[in-house]
Amino acid sequence: MAMAIRVFLLLLFASFSAHPSFALYEDQVGLMDWHQQYIGKVNHAVFHTQKAGRKRVVVSTEENVIASLDLRRGAIFWRHVLGANDAVDEIDIALEKYVITLSSEGSLLRAWNLPDGQMVWESFVHGSMPSKSLLFIPANLKKDKDNVIIVFGKGCLHAVSSIDGEILWRKQLATESLEIQQVFQPLGSDIIYAIGFVGSSQFDTYQIDAKNGELLKYSSAAFPGGFSGEFASVSSDMLVALDATRSILVSINFRDGETSFHQTQISDLVEDYSGMSKIFPSKLAGKFAIKINSYVIFIGVTGDNKLEVVEKIDYPAAVSDALPFSEGQQAFALVQHGGSKIHLTVKLDNDWGSDLLKESIEMDHQRGLVQKVFINSYTRTDRSHGFRVLIVMEDHSLLLLQQGEIVWSREDGLASILDITTSELPVERKGVSVAKVEHNLFEWLKGHILKLKGTLMLASPEDIVVIQGMRLKSSEKSKMTRDHNGFRKLLIVLTKAGKLFALHTGDGRVVWSLLLPSLRRSETCEHPIGLNIYQWQVPHHHAMDENPSVLVVGRCGHCSDAPGVLSFVDTYTGKELNSLILAHSIAQVIPLPFTDSTEQRLHLLIDASRRAYLYPRTPEAINMFQHEFPNIYWFSIEAENDIIRGHALQRNCMPEVADEYCFNTRDLWSIIFPSESEKIIATVTRQLNEVVHTQAKVTADQDVMYKYISKNLLFVATVAPKAAGEIGSATPEESWLVVYLIDTVTGRIMHRVTHLGSQGPVHAVFSENWVVYHYFNLRAHRYEMSVIEIYDQSRADNKDVLKLVLGKHNLSSPISSYSRPEVTVKSQTYFFTHSVKAMAVTSTAKGITSKQLLIGTIGDQVLALDKRFLDPRRSINPTQSEKEEGIIPLTDSLPIIPQSYVTHSLQVEGLRGIVTIPAKLESTTLVFVYGVDLFFTRIAPSRTYDSLTEDFSYALLLITIVALIAAIFVTWVLSVRKELREKWR
Repeated sequence: MAMAIRVFLLLLFASFSAHPSFALYEDQVGLMDWHQQYIGKVNHAVFHTQKAGRKRVVVSTEENVIASLDLRRGAIFWRHVLGANDAVDEIDIALEKYVITLSSEGSLLRAWNLPDGQMVWESFVHGSMPSKSLLFIPANLKKDKDNVIIVFGKGCLHAVSSIDGEILWRKQLATESLEIQQVFQPLGSDIIYAIGFVGSSQFDTYQIDAKNGELLKYSSAAFPGGFSGEFASVSSDMLVALDATRSILVSINFRDGETSFHQTQISDLVEDYSGMSKIFPSKLAGKFAIKINSYVIFIGVTGDNKLEVVEKIDYPAAVSDALPFSEGQQAFALVQHGGSKIHLTVKLDNDWGSDLLKESIEMDHQRGLVQKVFINSYTRTDRSHGFRVLIVMEDHSLLLLQQGEIVWSREDGLASILDITTSELPVERKGVSVAKVEHNLFEWLKGHILKLKGTLMLASPEDIVVIQGMRLKSSEKSKMTRDHNGFRKLLIVLTKAGKLFALHTGDGRVVWSLLLPSLRRSETCEHPIGLNIYQWQVPHHHAMDENPSVLVVGRCGHCSDAPGVLSFVDTYTGKELNSLILAHSIAQVIPLPFTDSTEQRLHLLIDASRRAYLYPRTPEAINMFQHEFPNIYWFSIEAENDIIRGHALQRNCMPEVADEYCFNTRDLWSIIFPSESEKIIATVTRQLNEVVHTQAKVTADQDVMYKYISKNLLFVATVAPKAAGEIGSATPEESWLVVYLIDTVTGRIMHRVTHLGSQGPVHAVFSENWVVYHYFNLRAHRYEMSVIEIYDQSRADNKDVLKLVLGKHNLSSPISSYSRPEVTVKSQTYFFTHSVKAMAVTSTAKGITSKQLLIGTIGDQVLALDKRFLDPRRSINPTQSEKEEGIIPLTDSLPIIPQSYVTHSLQVEGLRGIVTIPAKLESTTLVFVYGVDLFFTRIAPSRTYDSLTEDFSYALLLITIVALIAAIFVTWVLSVRKELREKWR
């Protein structure tokens, strides 16, 4: 009997130890994490549908992404995320096999293999001055009859071989004020035309030999009225431009190298003309479109430079470029809005009266207006012509329309997240049933057999896929109610388009989205931009009938003194509760640690004139605020002037502004860094919601060190002005990095350290009483990470651990920033092999779990590094007691453990930020990583010591217990029989 029990216990241990906590099996992918790929707002698109095989569209975006998309499903075939300073200017397809891209303001020309996206060649376009960049691929090159690409960039015209990227010839064109607007080559001609404006009143034309770059003819003509800079190309020898007053259309004819102007008053064409006009950026043969007030007017150009109105439609509308349709004909798409639908019309350029296509498509109003339209034609099975239209919406989403339907859509606005906050899901009420997947007995047995095969590592690849699907289907992680572990939440994200998304942490799906009306262009707010998002109202969990809400802060313009915009949004329904366009600007938002009776959090808004405004504007809020008036301090950073200032409230600003919620402020202190030696490049503070479990730290020799815990500490990094640029911009002798820890209430510098021969960029995290920062050491030619820990010496006498355990020491006694603290600092520096894009630190509900640094590497992955590796007390030969405490022996570099990558083998392209969210389960931290892609997971820095994992096999445990009970019963029966036989002997 004893032997049987030992055998079954051994089998039980072996089965449960088959899943080590540091590994991730193939069938576990997607259970605790999700990964979403995006490309951003599309700027240019080129279709490739001529040959049999995959139909695709190649796009470039505002996020500097080049991608090839499947026209059938919208999936990504391949993509490349270029550098932050490598914006794509233009794209095209050459020789039916290369994608040609021009980027970095016309200085980089690349060719990518169309099927797989591999780079074929890269050429650097040199020039002497910045200018508009233009890419022109002759029509005969697309038919594989020539191999020359024409590029204008950096003030020079270049002819580049499409085969290997070799620059064949180069011609300097741009003078100091010349702006080339268009480069083209008429079909069948060997002459390249380059046309542009000099200043605001002169028009220049260059004729250049396409074979050798020789200048054949140059002409220049002045227009007395001046140009506004907007133009439309209507033919190979004619442009139409707006004059400086935007009230006259100027036809510019440059046939045979002779330039002539013909003026037409817009009021002669449009009877009810008033206000300003704007030319639509579309390329149509013989026509162009202008926007006047709330109308879009199409104007045709006749042979004698006469302009006539073809059509007048309501704005908003969008127009595509012309598409070669048949012999000598071109088609274009026109999209108009009407109620909840958009109306798509495809017309011929020379026959406005007839429509090739006319469709109406139901459209979600939360997508906003159509911004751009790209058209492509195809041949149907009945040999008739069909059209597919790619549209870019106001919220940066991308949609493909075909046969009156939305074939697919992509929420690419999520590639440009500005700010993030979280919201708890509603509490599951009693009596509310949650839909569950029903299984019959056969499916239940089949599922557990498959899970058993997976546990015993006997499952085939097909079985693994089925197991993973079953786990995802049966998982409760996608429910719309909060769970007891706090894993299910809503991620409320604000995008560059001014749209809010609520993402479910369970599977990353969009629960709701809202294109904020207050952040859309209007007469009262011409150029709105979103800034930040804050938690506004967080009801207690017992408030079942109240929904939490968030505050979205924006601005009507890019200037710091532009009027502010506030929007209040319900996080459960996605409805805008209220919105305000303020009379004052918003330079800084300070969430205060106070809430009113409705649990709305008080916020202090600082304007450009340093006045402070209290929100919410209620009598209860002002009474609470007046009570805490003397205890409110904040700081501001003027990075351009290298000044940090501390502020406090002074008095109500009623004499200047009749507003009882407005307060004047006063400067308490200022730190001015000398401009000739130091420049601010990074600042970091502690998270406001961080929880510190204990202020005492017990060392190996039973000594007690007390952490200096203060939310008023600011980390500041400055570098020498010459070293403020990229790495290598200065020599080690000219470079230094200075780090400060500053108390923001008094302006006292708590600690200062200088790293000679080092420079930025600096990335840092501040948690509890320590700060870790990453920089580059020019002398060692390596990246370094340094740690600073600050301790309170004023409590150094309280070293009795027994009294500490019994609570005899009052560690929660108030600490004033005005009492000069006695602090001691411990620091250490280590080499680190990676460049860093972002850094964060794990956060848990009670602050008990050990910390991990989350490092966004240059490879767009996230590495989890245990804080113990950055302990300043590490030594080469730690004592036995230090080893027992967990002190790791000192090494000069930090280890990179492959299993420590939070993102596994995935890449979060364009990684910009890492956000950590504490779960209710103390051992677990939720991690959200965003960039062009999104990634979410949950990690346990000290492993899941307080719960069983989701993949714990309860079925195997039940089978083992049943088998063990059966074995005990059988062995008991056998034992009784054996004993009975022995007694009968």
